[in-house]
Amino acid sequence: MTPFLSTCIVIAMSIMLVALLLSLARVVLGPMAGDRIVAVDLFGVQAVAFIALLSIYVGQVVFLDAAIALALVAFFSTIAYARFIEHKAATYKRSKAGKEEKSA
Repeated sequence: MTPFLSTCIVIAMSIMLVALLLSLARVVLGPMAGDRIVAVDLFGVQAVAFIALLSIYVGQVVFLDAAIALALVAFFSTIAYARFIEHKAATYKRSKAGKEEKSA
């Protein structure tokens, strides 16, 4: 690996770490559930990109397998979290409609 490529990868990994921290802050501080879902998905994509950069920097192809596995887990966890929020909202609407019928 050339020194220029090595330097570029280190700079890219540093930028990715800052982006990971910012998306983690959005997960914790997100005002709405939708913001948190998007931030968790973004965090997963950024983690996959960081692992891919690390794989190139270290020269170990095995890290790419871990990146692919993480991408699958991140995708399914995002879908599961979105479904959970959707179910929670539907349950709230049903309970609110039931209370309105009883009061009428």
